[in-house]
Amino acid sequence: MLLNIKYFGLLSEITGCHEEAIDFNGSTLYELMDLVFEKYPELERKDFQLAHNNEIVSGDMKLINNEIAFLPPFSGG
Repeated sequence: MLLNIKYFGLLSEITGCHEEAIDFNGSTLYELMDLVFEKYPELERKDFQLAHNNEIVSGDMKLINNEIAFLPPFSGG
């Protein structure tokens, strides 16, 4: 499956892009994170959340669409 991955804030600086397509054969977000950490090892040391289908999700969730967002910590105000 071809996934559209979006990176925001500091995470886009680390990856050098705001968005990329990744060919992914797994089924969970944990598997996707392993693939992304292999490509961008520095991300593994950063705090972030994942959004899937416009909702913050946990890593054991199965993918149901092809767009994932890596979101840095943020605060309201």
